[in-house]
Parts: sequence; C-alpha cells; structure tokens
Amino acid sequence: MPSAKLPNYIRTHRKRAHLTQNDVAFLIGAKSSAHICRHERLQQTPNLQTLLAYEILFRTPVRNLFSGVHQDVEHKLMYRIRLLIQNLAKSGHSRVKARKIEILNDFLREREFLQRA
Repeated sequence: MPSAKLPNYIRTHRKRAHLTQNDVAFLIGAKSSAHICRHERLQQTPNLQTLLAYEILFRTPVRNLFSGVHQDVEHKLMYRIRLLIQNLAKSGHSRVKARKIEILNDFLREREFLQRA
C-alpha cells in the first residue's frame, strides 16, 4: 500500500537547499517569510506565479512539490468524470454525447494505466 503523501514538500526542498523562509521569501518576491510559512503549513494556497517560482527554485514540478494536494485533486477529478459519464449516458443519445463519453473513458483508462505503472 503506498504511503500517505504530505500535502506539500516546500519545507523539505527549502531545507535541502539550506534556505531559510526569509531567503525563499526574498527569492520569490513574497512580502515576508510569513507567506512561506503559511504555504508550508498549507494554511494559504500560493498563487500561480508563486507556484511557478517554487518549481523553478527547487527544480521540481509543482505536482511533486504539492503531491498530496495533487493526489487529492486527481481523485476528486476522476470521481467527477465518472459522474459526468453517468449523467451523459442517462440523458439520451447523440453523436456529441457519445464522443464526450468516449473521450472521458479514454482519459480514465489512461489515468488508471499510469497509476498501475
């Protein structure tokens, strides 16, 4: 069984780089180290610009820096895709709906294959 992932690994990467929260705040242009602390504790969600700065600074994709959050978002998305497929299947048949269902099922199969690999 895979181990539970932390919501994010900002602190881990910051420590590996021997950087303080003040250092990271300066490098990414945050107003104070409090922002970095809130990001590390997942009390505040970084904006896109900050996420990309973390990715560049730590040379790690955002999906890996926030792997716990990524995993949660992926599970919710997969669940909602299955619901949409069910709703589309119940609402009658058309070529457009059939194509949507096909595309969504292809996506599900691809994700399931990648998760097994």
